[in-house]
Amino acid sequence: MQKNVLKSGIEISEVGLGCMSLGTDKKQAEPIIERAIDHGITYFDTADIYDKGVNEEIVGDVLKKYQNRDDIVIGTKVGNHLQDDGSTFWDPSKAHIKDSVKESLRKLHLDHIDLYQLHGGTIDDPMDETISAFDELKQEGTIRAYGISSIRPNVINYYLEHSDIETLMSQFNLIDNRPESLLEDVAAKNVKLLARGPVFKGLLTSKSNDALDSKFADGIFDYNYQELGETIASVKEIENNLTALTFNYLASQDALGAIIVGASSVEQLDENIKNYEFSKKLNREKVKAARARVKNLEYTQHLK
Repeated sequence: MQKNVLKSGIEISEVGLGCMSLGTDKKQAEPIIERAIDHGITYFDTADIYDKGVNEEIVGDVLKKYQNRDDIVIGTKVGNHLQDDGSTFWDPSKAHIKDSVKESLRKLHLDHIDLYQLHGGTIDDPMDETISAFDELKQEGTIRAYGISSIRPNVINYYLEHSDIETLMSQFNLIDNRPESLLEDVAAKNVKLLARGPVFKGLLTSKSNDALDSKFADGIFDYNYQELGETIASVKEIENNLTALTFNYLASQDALGAIIVGASSVEQLDENIKNYEFSKKLNREKVKAARARVKNLEYTQHLK
C-alpha cells in the first residue's frame, strides 16, 4: 500500500484504520486489527475518550507485539476531559494535555506517541498555551508529531499559522467536499490531511439507498432529501462503485495523508480495501465527472 510522509519523516499508510468502531471486546477487535496489518495498513487512529478509554487499551494490547516494527504508527487524541461519571468537558489546557499523555502512553504500552492530535478546538481556546504543550511534548520526545482534528476554519487557520502541526483531520468525501477550500493553505504548510468519514455514514457505499433513508431523511448541508438522492443517482450513472469514486477523489488531493476507514468486522474492512484497490484503477476523468455532479460546499460557520 502507498505510504505518505509527514514532515517529521513519519510514514503512514494511505488507508488508516479508524479504531473507534472496533467495539469494547478485544476478541472481536483483534482480528480486525490483524487483518488491517495483513492488508498493509500501518496507521491506527484512536482517541483517549473512545469507549471511555477502553479503545486505547485494546489498540495498545493488540499492537504491543508489533512494537519491534518501525512502520506501525499509532495516533491518538486529547482535549476532552473524561470525568469519573463518564461525562466530558472541553479542556485544551497545558496541564490537561501533559497529564493525559501519560495515561495514553500507559494504555497504549508505549514510551512515546507517534501522532498526538487535539480532538477539537474553538477560537476561544488558549491556543498559544495548547500549542506550547504540544511543542514541549515533542521536544521532550514524548510525542513525535502533533496535529489537530477540526472542521472549524478559524481554528485550523490559527494552527496552520502559529504551530508546527503535521496533520489535519477533517470529514472529507465526495459529497462533503468543504475541505477543498483549505487544501491550498494546508499543502503550503506541508500539512497532511487525514480524511475521516470517507463513505459519509454509508451514503457512499453499495448501501447508499438505505443510508439515505435512515440517516439523511432531513437532508444535509445544502441538500434536501430529494436533491441528495438525485445527486447520488446521478453519480452512480458515471460509476456504480461510490466508495471507489470517493477514495480516488481523496487520493488525488496532493495534501492527503490517509483515508481513515472504520470497520466493525473483518468483512467490512476487506470490502473497504477491495474498493480502495479498485479505486486505483478508475479513470481520473470519471472521478472528475462525478465531482462535477455534486455541489461545491463551503464552510459557513467559524470563519473568523
